[in-house]
Amino acid sequence: MHETTPDARPIVRETPPDARPWTVDLYSDALRTGRGPLFLRRTDGWLLPLDVERWCARADAVDLEVLARCEGAVLDVGCGPGRLVAELAARGRRALGIDVSEAAVAHTVRLGGQALHRSVFEPVPGEGRWGTVLLADGNVGIGGDPVALLDRLGQLLAPGGLLIAETAAVDVDERVHVHVTDGRGAVGAPFPWARLGTPALLRHADSAGWSAVDQWTSGGRSFAALRSRRTKTIAEPANSAAVISSQRAR
Repeated sequence: MHETTPDARPIVRETPPDARPWTVDLYSDALRTGRGPLFLRRTDGWLLPLDVERWCARADAVDLEVLARCEGAVLDVGCGPGRLVAELAARGRRALGIDVSEAAVAHTVRLGGQALHRSVFEPVPGEGRWGTVLLADGNVGIGGDPVALLDRLGQLLAPGGLLIAETAAVDVDERVHVHVTDGRGAVGAPFPWARLGTPALLRHADSAGWSAVDQWTSGGRSFAALRSRRTKTIAEPANSAAVISSQRAR
């Protein structure tokens, strides 16, 4: 199977050599079996359940509502086991997932989607030309710095491109360090993460140069759609598929 960028150029799959928090066996094993329990644990012991079973299932009605809003070629950042990318591919839509977990990328490819083992903060194919970027399943927390993440996503989208982000169901705005854990004592390495409700995301987005398009809840999940106010196309590096060793956590 050949992978392509939004303008149909081939993608070269390369794997960064550095170890990453989301590659710990706990997460990989959960994706392989399709079930948890699995959590993000803060340093104070608070646990955030990870919905592994839903992530590994087919796209549900809420997911389909999100995908219906997508425009143009779609980049799924932190695609996990790939249900959204696979659904888009099955519908004939151009879509690519990126994830720092090799197990997640492999699962996505098995489902028929295209995916790269890549951090969003590394070079990504098609930079500046994606029609929609997805941040589903809490991935608005990637890197623990919402403004830095929003800035980066603005570079990936085409001018006026669409960002659809799933937010926390409560009004929260926090930056924490977390571990992946099974709740029974096994833990992975710590990494920075953020939790944002829709009000917090909209505040950060406004200061980072985004326009709010819509916000909604469905099936107990919360979402916000933002549009990039960037008007100048950023030139893509000559080798857009190159991988650098510097890495920010998922």
